[in-house]
Amino acid sequence: MAVGLGLIGTGFMGKAHALAYGAARAVFGDVPPVRMASLCDGEPGRASAFADQFGFAAATSNWRAIVEDPDVDLVSITTPNALHCEMALAALQAGKAVHCEKPLAITLADARTMAAAAEKAGLATLVGYNYVHNPAFTHAGRLIADGVIGRPVHFRGWVDEDYQADPDLAWTWRAKRTEAGLGALGDLGCHLVSMAVALMGPIASLIADTQIVHATRPLSDGSGRAAVENEDTASAIVRFASGAQGTLCTSRVAWGRKNRLDWEVHGTRGTLSFSQERMNELTLYVNDGPAARQGFRTILTGPGHPPYGAFCPAPGHQLGFGDLKTIEAASMLRAIAGGPPTRPNFTDALAFEAVIHAIDEASRCGQRVTLQTS
Repeated sequence: MAVGLGLIGTGFMGKAHALAYGAARAVFGDVPPVRMASLCDGEPGRASAFADQFGFAAATSNWRAIVEDPDVDLVSITTPNALHCEMALAALQAGKAVHCEKPLAITLADARTMAAAAEKAGLATLVGYNYVHNPAFTHAGRLIADGVIGRPVHFRGWVDEDYQADPDLAWTWRAKRTEAGLGALGDLGCHLVSMAVALMGPIASLIADTQIVHATRPLSDGSGRAAVENEDTASAIVRFASGAQGTLCTSRVAWGRKNRLDWEVHGTRGTLSFSQERMNELTLYVNDGPAARQGFRTILTGPGHPPYGAFCPAPGHQLGFGDLKTIEAASMLRAIAGGPPTRPNFTDALAFEAVIHAIDEASRCGQRVTLQTS
């Protein structure tokens, strides 16, 4: 039976969701077909145009019409952050599965409410931490679980972009806490946390510092300047529940960096490293054999790293950002059809977002913050 998709939002991420759900069955074959039921954009003309472009049967400018539509089984939420909570709660109450972009909400209290509502409803939920679906990343997790690098003792990660580096860039909703929530942490740092936790386990405590680099930005109408309320950069030293240590750094004002999401895991027998800008490669060093033959080796992802082979039968042909979204969408469709639960779901995402809010709290109070890890 086909799954009726209702999409709220038509920006870059809305398009990514539409493409992913449109491609999932063609790529994997083992997922139910998707019926593009209805699309919502706040501007009626855009809603109609994008419904036609993306192949949806209906268009609306009222998101509640998506939630209430009996032809919709799954609601995809790709709107600005401040709208996620109300939309997701309404969809769950209406009995719909929910695929929500990250972060769950702009406050930790709202994220907790969303996770509790999802658990109570017993419906499939999925949050758009798509980088953890990369075959290279999941292979890294298997290598760690198999003990290839020994016991993990240190995680070092950083995620940098330059989309807010220009001080003359106009002020937008992303600078306002009541609309965006956290800044670089909510946009970028949460992705790094999702990867750190997947590889190393839960984070138990941390100390941190943040800064606002550009205190004000010009208003687009030329009437003056407005304050930037959330952080441009953040750094944290974390302690995992396992006892391992780590560092997490993020910036949205790093000139020249476009999607520099990099990490290393140091173990007692070796090291793994990864760079998102070279997302089809994983680098491994193992302290084994004669010293003269040792060195880092690059593992190029291919059919031996599922589900790469569902897209292409040969290594070196490369997967991309949109393919990770297709893997993500397929996991949701399998869950709706009675397959394995989706990950990361609302409960998983709450744990990630508790970390970024703890970084913000630690920066404000100047003390170590302890997190709930179970």
